[in-house]
Amino acid sequence: MSGAQRQDWRATATPRLLRRRAALLGAARRFFADRGVLEVDTPVVVNAPVSDVHIHSAHVTFTDGAGQPVQHCYLHTSPEYAMKRLIAGGLGDIYQICHVVRGLERGRLHNAEFTLVEWYRMGWTLEALMDEVEALARALLGPRSTDFASARLTYREVFRQHLDIDPFEASLATLAAAARAAGFVGDSADRDELLELLMSVRIGPVLGRGALTFVHGYPASQAALARLDPADPRAAQRFELYCNGIELANGFHELADAHEQRARFEQDGAARVRLGLEHAPPDERLLAALAAGLADCSGVALGFDRLVMLAEDAARIEEVIPFPIERA
Repeated sequence: MSGAQRQDWRATATPRLLRRRAALLGAARRFFADRGVLEVDTPVVVNAPVSDVHIHSAHVTFTDGAGQPVQHCYLHTSPEYAMKRLIAGGLGDIYQICHVVRGLERGRLHNAEFTLVEWYRMGWTLEALMDEVEALARALLGPRSTDFASARLTYREVFRQHLDIDPFEASLATLAAAARAAGFVGDSADRDELLELLMSVRIGPVLGRGALTFVHGYPASQAALARLDPADPRAAQRFELYCNGIELANGFHELADAHEQRARFEQDGAARVRLGLEHAPPDERLLAALAAGLADCSGVALGFDRLVMLAEDAARIEEVIPFPIERA
């Protein structure tokens, strides 16, 4: 098809929505400026991929003038590792609004490239950070903010409410039966895989109906970068924010122990090998930064595009971004 005939050069978002998106980006920056949080800018091309088995890093290969590969890198899936290095260097409260790339993600709520708002607060509890996440969400939702109440529930509570299962006490057989009822076919999943499946298929899509709903106290095994709850080491100091069945944010009371972090990276690596996924060495610069000393802090990543969807009552992510992966 000739250039004159094809129409996929056009943006999928309307001019009005692109202007609205720009206004909300400005509002987010003013929010942090008013609170004395410093904006930073870290590399999108990094030397180490994420370890999480549920997130897939995109590759970048640099070549010389003859087209021969000279360096293999990755596109970051989050600015987290680099931002923690800045915190260890003494920068204090920081935030970043940036594009990130995650492989194998496309759908109504997913595009391989999307925008994250990520920030870290020194000495803050997870509860204080949840308050600030809600404040930012409501500031960006604008008039729609009044449509949503507030709710905070534990991970155990949402499993009990929606599936009548205690995620910490239920047997593997009980979880497997619930997964089969949800349409899962197979018998090789471990406990975490079953819990992740049930949360993503049965619970998440019905969370936060008419409310900004924080779910906290995730299993320790599902929070590779978070501290454990001192009151219950089976749970991690991690939360997610849901609204109208959409996951908007993921926050941690950040793990600062370099030895524990290395052990968790090794656990992730073993799981990746078991699942047949690519495995690469951990980010040694991050581990060195943790060893040098990371300030006590809590941090969160919020999906900006999804929040714009919520503010504009959009049904699909391509309505609020100019060019999804098919038109990039």
